[in-house]
Amino acid sequence: MLRLKTRSQFQAVLAGGTVARTVHFALHRAGLIVGGTESGADGATRPVYPAQARSVDVAMGAMVPKRWAKRAVTRNTIKRQIYSVAEEFEASLCVAAHVVRLRTSFDKRQFPSATSDMLKTAVRCELQQLFTNAAVRRPGGVQDARA
Repeated sequence: MLRLKTRSQFQAVLAGGTVARTVHFALHRAGLIVGGTESGADGATRPVYPAQARSVDVAMGAMVPKRWAKRAVTRNTIKRQIYSVAEEFEASLCVAAHVVRLRTSFDKRQFPSATSDMLKTAVRCELQQLFTNAAVRRPGGVQDARA
């Protein structure tokens, strides 16, 4: 799995649209260009990777803003969970660039610790639900026949 690294790659994926949502997370997806130009034939901007990258890879990025997770230890824990669950679902995701974005904070009354096993479990369960919802959708919003 390739990792998104540059700001332009993240911006291109976020412009691609939302594929799935849960209470706390949103999954964005955009086409992936390997060794090409930034604009596709349809005029959409897509993340670009060097030519040595394989064209059959899934690219993944994680966005956990300070606005929703104030402490760095919490942001890092959530990012680790995102990449871990993404690796589990890599085979079921379409070949494209994906960004998982935290869109709201976890309740501090329910999770008072900056990082805990309860928080990790809650994040992991919600991410599995997010990727399950995204796995049955094809690019373009058409439902898969298996669903």
